Amino acid sequence: QVQLVESGGGLVQAGGSLRLSCAASGSIFRANAMGWYRRAPGNQRELVARINSSGSTNYADSVKGRFTISRDNAKNTVYLQMNSLKSEDTAVYYCNTVPLLTSYWGQGTQVTVSS
Repeated sequence: QVQLVESGGGLVQAGGSLRLSCAASGSIFRANAMGWYRRAPGNQRELVARINSSGSTNYADSVKGRFTISRDNAKNTVYLQMNSLKSEDTAVYYCNTVPLLTSYWGQGTQVTVSS
């Protein structure tokens, strides 16, 4: 059974930081690259950060240098440290595999950045 549970979002002022967590079921987490996606109002869901099973990372240009993705394979958890947040980072954030291996999505966690 696929399980993705995101947490850690909230309301923060521009320039602030948040740390998101995603607990994933072992069946989907192990040996797969994981990523953080986000969907802003009126926009399509986009991939912002990716980490493979050995820890190599990639970032969208819009978050490079501000966001850091990491994973704890023992806990089946992936994290997103977000610093220097901007109003355009406001979105619902989701985690999932990269590429997508399932049509299932968790509930996401809302991040709102006030300017």
